[in-house]
Amino acid sequence: MPTRVRSHAKVNLGLAIGPPREDGFHALATIYQTLAVHDWVEVTATAAATGGVRITCSDGRVPCDARNTCWRAVELALDRLNLTAQVHIHIEKNLPMQGGLGAGSANAAAALLGLERELRRPLRGSDRLAIAAETGSDVPLFLIGGTVLGLGRGEEVYPLPDLPPLPCVVAIPDTGVSTPQAFRDWDRLQASLGLTGAAGFDRLKQLGREWAAALSSPGSHIAKATGVFPAKDRAGNLLLELVRAGIENDFEQVVFPQYPSLRDILEILKTPSAGANAAVYAALSGSGSALFGLYPAAADAAVIATRLRQAGITALETTLLPRATYWAEAVEA
Repeated sequence: MPTRVRSHAKVNLGLAIGPPREDGFHALATIYQTLAVHDWVEVTATAAATGGVRITCSDGRVPCDARNTCWRAVELALDRLNLTAQVHIHIEKNLPMQGGLGAGSANAAAALLGLERELRRPLRGSDRLAIAAETGSDVPLFLIGGTVLGLGRGEEVYPLPDLPPLPCVVAIPDTGVSTPQAFRDWDRLQASLGLTGAAGFDRLKQLGREWAAALSSPGSHIAKATGVFPAKDRAGNLLLELVRAGIENDFEQVVFPQYPSLRDILEILKTPSAGANAAVYAALSGSGSALFGLYPAAADAAVIATRLRQAGITALETTLLPRATYWAEAVEA
């Protein structure tokens, strides 16, 4: 029987960009959050004298060759296990291919987990994370799940206390955002402000500490972020502690001026309307183009999702997915 693994989406609750590193990547500090909405990745694998990887997908736009992150993850895992195998991976797509939700990275992590189960050869945790990091910057977070601090280029991951499973609406615009161009625009902005060099790395370290402390020690921060909106029962809400610690997405500073329609979508996500409370928090995910809002109740999220669809924007209704639930539901029984 093939192994079927849920391949969940993520959002970046906050993302701070540092200077370019010697390897060409930018240093980052981010807080990832997995969502309940997911693809399915089905893996069939049999040890064989002659190995091979075959990928199929329900969405014809997805590359099914070595460009697919699943292919890379499986090849690296087989090499680490010193095995050859015939592997078939089928991806049932529900998530958009691009847009800041990490769908391709999640597929790779799911394929890796499915391969181990199929071959009955579990990797050591450190080897699994190393393979994930070599496959892609976002892949390691899907080997932890829940609320996760990401450092380095995003591949250094540390579990944080989970946020509650708040209702979430993800807006998927037709607009595409180039991540490399967004980084170039950020570098130009920083240079124009004279903000380069070591100060950028120091800022990331400080933000990482503040964000982690906000989730570990609620109630110790002063509100200073622009992404928080009226909500009931703020006391003890870990998300609001993050907001008080100044969490935000740096990409908004360069992406919104280039794509004003994304700012308009953010306004829909965060603005209350008849029958719906305002978002607790709303932001761009990664470099976009996906945006998300978190709401006090599912009824609030449903109203906002309807408003987005009436405006011609694809909207996904889901919830934040805590770590324990993420792993309890990872593999189909």
